[in-house]
Amino acid sequence: MTDSIRPLRSALFLPASNPRAIEKARGLAADAVILDLEDAVAPDAKEAARDAAIEAVKQGGFRAPTVVVRANALDSEWGAADLAALARCGADAVLVPKVATAGDVELCHAELATAPNAMRLWVMIETCRAISQLQSIADMASRTRLAAMVVGTNDLALELRAKPAADRAGLVPYLALSVAAARAAGIVVLDGVSNDFTDLDRFAAECAQGRTLGSDGKSLIHPAQVDPCNLAFSPDAGEIARAETIVAAFADVANAGKGAIRVDGKMVERLHLREAERVLAMIQSLRGPEAR
Repeated sequence: MTDSIRPLRSALFLPASNPRAIEKARGLAADAVILDLEDAVAPDAKEAARDAAIEAVKQGGFRAPTVVVRANALDSEWGAADLAALARCGADAVLVPKVATAGDVELCHAELATAPNAMRLWVMIETCRAISQLQSIADMASRTRLAAMVVGTNDLALELRAKPAADRAGLVPYLALSVAAARAAGIVVLDGVSNDFTDLDRFAAECAQGRTLGSDGKSLIHPAQVDPCNLAFSPDAGEIARAETIVAAFADVANAGKGAIRVDGKMVERLHLREAERVLAMIQSLRGPEAR
């Protein structure tokens, strides 16, 4: 277990073609900003948006510790050119939409062959085919740059013909499957966007649901969603105290070598210790190096 982990509670999409949005995003407390070349950009502005994204990454100044660029799909007329240009742009990751199979991941990885080793690949899970191939897609993390899956709930709901509902009942099984696949492969998984950015109550409910299902965080479409998202996907005081208690209990010499112990009247196993360590590592990362 490392001393800290980089959280990905909030990932804010913004159009790479909008310089005002990019400038505003530089001061936001999102864990990641995603400069979008796909849905948010008109066809005749794609190439200009690509150049703008590369320049924005080069200029830097983002408060967000992770900067991502979403390319166009590989089967689009801009996809291959996007990846070729973005490979050396200096972003932390490239997000590729419409990834449906392990072969698609392999192809994206190959297109980023000239990128620095540190650049990661994120993929959108937003089609029925992708849902049917979830584990094989996630398992590509062991031999490619793949580091995160982002569930594209809007596109997925349309393809499923799922009825819109406040509780997202039609999407819950696929969100849960995405989390399971990501956990098995040891990668990040982010819940999809909440479309009505004026309805923060519904947004809070979606965040709570996503966290209950196990998502690491959520993708966002508006700055107003950043702070409540960070709060929702951060351990609360009770979780932190519980994690500290579990870690301290296993560190007690009286419990040396034990696989299961009693903590506050409940049986706790080493799998709970690993989760407690993860929680404390996340908190350490959020507090910053000065708290060490």
